[in-house]
Amino acid sequence: MSLRDTQVVILETSRDNIRIRIGLHEFLRAPSFEFRARVGLPRTLAEQDGSGPSTIKVSDYLVGSQLNEALAAGQDLIVSWPFIEAQILDWTQAEAIWKYALFTTLGLRRTQMESPVQLSIFPGLPRSSCESICQMFFERFNVAGFSILERPMAQIYAANALNGLVIDLGYHWTDISAIYDGFLLKHAGTCTPVGIKACLAYLAHLLKANSSIVSTLSPPDNPLSPEALHQAFQDLASTLYHRGLIKPPTLGQSQLASGEPEEEGITDIASILVAGKERAVIEANIKKRASQKASAAEQAKLREIEALDLITVEFNGKEVTVGKERHRFCDPLFDSRMLKHVPGLEAKLFEHSLKGKERIPVLSVSEAASQVLSRTEVDQRQYILGSPNAAGGLLATGDMTSCMKGMGPFFAVLLGKYIVQNPEQHLMNEIQPKSIRALKLPDFYSEYRERGEAYAAFLGSSIVAKVTFHESHTRSFVSKAEYGESGPSAIIGMSSALL
Repeated sequence: MSLRDTQVVILETSRDNIRIRIGLHEFLRAPSFEFRARVGLPRTLAEQDGSGPSTIKVSDYLVGSQLNEALAAGQDLIVSWPFIEAQILDWTQAEAIWKYALFTTLGLRRTQMESPVQLSIFPGLPRSSCESICQMFFERFNVAGFSILERPMAQIYAANALNGLVIDLGYHWTDISAIYDGFLLKHAGTCTPVGIKACLAYLAHLLKANSSIVSTLSPPDNPLSPEALHQAFQDLASTLYHRGLIKPPTLGQSQLASGEPEEEGITDIASILVAGKERAVIEANIKKRASQKASAAEQAKLREIEALDLITVEFNGKEVTVGKERHRFCDPLFDSRMLKHVPGLEAKLFEHSLKGKERIPVLSVSEAASQVLSRTEVDQRQYILGSPNAAGGLLATGDMTSCMKGMGPFFAVLLGKYIVQNPEQHLMNEIQPKSIRALKLPDFYSEYRERGEAYAAFLGSSIVAKVTFHESHTRSFVSKAEYGESGPSAIIGMSSALL
């Protein structure tokens, strides 16, 4: 049986986000819908549920735009993230999220479901969870076919590689995975609770040290409460991040943005006369000479602003001037000790940690990546890091890379201790990596070009789905007939990554 490309659903599920699209095209497209992987439950329903067996139904949860509107309206909700620990913490909440993705965003109908689903999900799920997911999609959603792909594999496929070190920079967590010869080295993977959320909290902490910003947000004649001021700094940090006003670390925090060189005042008289623009040029020159006569104090102020890399942003109806401290946003990724200076932050990093398990140490991303590499075999590292003649490399992806492009080369520099530094030792050491290659998505995927590597998992899932659902002999998905014969366990035999 061959399934039509126009019917295939690509469903990416990360710890933090859901991305979905129906239909595969000749030029693979970006997701058509995206929302946070969280649910909201009215507090009154949660209190009525009590301590006995849960009576909460899928329909009781708010998801996506429904949840956003309820929160904006000030409703009293309990917000949960069922995938935050890279496990299914609550199956009813998970069903509510996936049901919303399929039937609300895409408008599919369960009774007329002709679409197979390619699900890409975080690695490390036990077989029992994969079987339960398979059962949910067939029995609750009535899909025509189903396949599971682990997100690191999708991400490395998107970069046109079979080996690599994948650094997935998410909102709550950063996941690091090693892939060798097309297989995920599950024993080597790790994670650290340092992501966008921690970096935003760190930046807000830095901004609080700026008395000018404090006086702007909380003027002496109308001061904010400590809680309101704290939230204002959090919102300001988020505004700077999402507006792209923070330079990625690859550019260097001390490097100033270079402007276009000034024109030398050479005028093409003939072209001006032909165009009839002589009056406009004369007026422009008069204004230019007037501006050059500005006071020395004003010119000194402009030079000071340029040196301090000051910008002025409109925030909550006020003009807020922010300096180059904003470019230290990424500091916690490379030195987790920075987070110790943020009051109360380190405890908050573990607010989602699993009960009864040891707390995960707060490693920097570079430390966690080093830990992953140290767990791999020595002779595998040259392929994982993409030494010459090895189809691999380091891929920095995840939500952070949509606003902070070019993170891969910077991490490659930080992991330099794993390569042979002295060129004279290259011939004597054939196993140790000689270099680290930074991977990126191919430029010919036009809809992904402006998004950096943030959508690598979705692109890789689309590539795999093109092959998986085209012909049944690939044996990489479960059809409805096969599910009827073998039940949920059929997904294990059809997905090589789960064997």
